[in-house]
Amino acid sequence: MENGNALSKPAVPELEKKLLERIKDSKVSLRIMHVCGTHERTIAKYGLRSVLPEKIEVISGPGCPVCVTPEEDVNIAIALAKSGATVVTFGDMMRVPGSAESLLDVKSEGADVKMVYSIDDAIALAEKKPELEVVFFGIGFETTVPANAAALLRNTPENFSILASQKKTPPAINLLASDAEVDAFIAPGHVATIIGTKPFEPLAETGFPVVVSGFEAIDILLGISLLQTQVENGSSRVDNGYPRAVKPEGNQIALKIMDRVFETSDSEWRGIGNIEASGLVLRKEFEEKDAAKKYEDLYASALEDIRKKAEGKGKKRCICAAILTGKAKPPQCPNFGKDCTPKSPAGPCMVSQEGMCYNWFRYSREGGGKLA
Repeated sequence: MENGNALSKPAVPELEKKLLERIKDSKVSLRIMHVCGTHERTIAKYGLRSVLPEKIEVISGPGCPVCVTPEEDVNIAIALAKSGATVVTFGDMMRVPGSAESLLDVKSEGADVKMVYSIDDAIALAEKKPELEVVFFGIGFETTVPANAAALLRNTPENFSILASQKKTPPAINLLASDAEVDAFIAPGHVATIIGTKPFEPLAETGFPVVVSGFEAIDILLGISLLQTQVENGSSRVDNGYPRAVKPEGNQIALKIMDRVFETSDSEWRGIGNIEASGLVLRKEFEEKDAAKKYEDLYASALEDIRKKAEGKGKKRCICAAILTGKAKPPQCPNFGKDCTPKSPAGPCMVSQEGMCYNWFRYSREGGGKLA
């Protein structure tokens, strides 16, 4: 039974059952990588791994924006805060460790660090408090970029700037395709609502089946089934399993706004390294809003102190790099559930609700919750 694009609740369990039966009946074995923190949360929360057959393995890639924000960008944000700027960012980013400490740590020491829900909140603060130098630490994939770009196209206050750490997803997936032992990919639905399905086509052309998926348990199961079908038919293409929100061409208005403000650059990914053409930086005409350049002289001394402090501080061993690239699972980390918990994270994968370590800890030490 359908109501517009939404399936009625009684119909969902029956469809889940049929999809699971289809997945189990297929002779296709797959090692699938998803690249979305929300996908990982759904998989862990509803225990999808526990109900899938052994021949289907779903691993998590670098789909958590907080997790892939490089240590050096966190260090710069901390240095800005220590140098007198008012640094505002999302709640999760306040807890992500830099080389030696987090933004939350320096806030407890007296630095002016505040949590906001959007770039608009940061701009409102700058307008209300013209005596402050407000820096918005903006992180994330293509999903968050349009809002940041749109804000900068408005007349923002002179005392407002952005420390941008924005990433492009397809280049990272392409890199992992050549490095990780993966047969197929579930592409991120949030990102695809902006960029569409076409940017994933080059990956499919190299022989990897791809499906764009939504975020319900039934969406994930549908995605797995669609990937099996591609393999059964001897094809590799991009299937859109989330047509209620994703168009092949994406959101053209959002893409045009992004392109007016940002341009592509190489970018550092935490745990992975530098990935060519995977970042977004402000175009030259918006450089006066680039906090990293605007305040470089101000925070240079504090940044050097942070680096020196990190050299003399023993760090807890963190295997986020291996987890983000599908080479390890959270329980393989010696700190998992011991010296690294959501209350006291040793690495970024335990901080965010989109992080793999967080979700495995939250829903089960084996990563499986319960299929509702």
